[in-house]
Amino acid sequence: MKHVLVVFSCTISLLSNAQPQLTHKNTGEMNRDEMTRWIQQEQVPAVGIAFIENGVIKQTEVFGELENGVPAPLNTIWNVASLTKPVTALVALLLIDKGEWNLDEPVARYYTDPDLAGHPYAQKLTTRMILSHQTGFPNWRYLNPDGKLGFDFEPGTGYQYSGEGYEYLRNALEQKFGKTLDQLADALIFQPLNMTDTHFFWGPQVDEKRFAKWHNSTGERYPTNKTTSANGADDLLTTVEEYAAFMVWVLSGAGLSERLQQELTADQVRVNASKHFGLGWCIDEKINENNDFALVHGGNDIGVNTIAFLIPKTKNGLLIFTNSDNGTAVFETLLVQFLGQDGAGILRVEMQE
Repeated sequence: MKHVLVVFSCTISLLSNAQPQLTHKNTGEMNRDEMTRWIQQEQVPAVGIAFIENGVIKQTEVFGELENGVPAPLNTIWNVASLTKPVTALVALLLIDKGEWNLDEPVARYYTDPDLAGHPYAQKLTTRMILSHQTGFPNWRYLNPDGKLGFDFEPGTGYQYSGEGYEYLRNALEQKFGKTLDQLADALIFQPLNMTDTHFFWGPQVDEKRFAKWHNSTGERYPTNKTTSANGADDLLTTVEEYAAFMVWVLSGAGLSERLQQELTADQVRVNASKHFGLGWCIDEKINENNDFALVHGGNDIGVNTIAFLIPKTKNGLLIFTNSDNGTAVFETLLVQFLGQDGAGILRVEMQE
């Protein structure tokens, strides 16, 4: 039976066929040979997985190949697409916690996009609106007929997922602090967590030999677009182990005040009847009989599909990286494989419109 899991609202569109259950003894265990055969069948060259249990990284695995006959190592470097956004969000929240940035201050005090000069709505944009996708911006300005940034509705009056919003925030932060986003993230997140393989853009610091190159649905390789500057919404380069360490830190509160931890998961804006957006993460509500919730975020670009799940109550989580347009084909099975009934509950919530 074929079914569709639609997650346009918070993450990405997941389209997959029903998958056979992978052989395992306990949640989080898998048969490597079986997994390798499965991803080959789905024409996904490489898959990276991290399983978090009780707030600790229990398992990290990378399956598949970087090249024909070249196994993908555990420290494979991945482009994780929109999983960049939770990192950018945490940079802002940490600065807010230090008293150096304000969640509800108009960002126009530091930056206004030239396309919006003189527009009254530009004065209303705040970091809270940006992190919860209430800017009124399209996902990207190139989607507009004139290619310019504009408002589809008044900021703060509705939900619309937007990469432009996170880029807007990047510009404002850089103007305020006189530092690039990668410099801010390095000081606040990457150095404290020893994330030495995590970067916002390409350079000598990136080991290209370990990069998981992008592939289309038939296994053909896309050209690698090597970004040369930070994007607040997209194109973060990292490893499974390092992003999992970031997720564990988020589960532990990331050193944020209790107030900001609550704001992160609070209902900032409704996405639909069963989910809302917090600050940097989508929140799937009532995933089990205890009415627990999950933090969810995905990433989808040409040749890239990634997704992350965190359950604060149990402190369990799952991270999946793939380097293929077919990558979503493995998401559903792995979610239930590792997170059990909570994973099934997340699927149920995501299938609701």
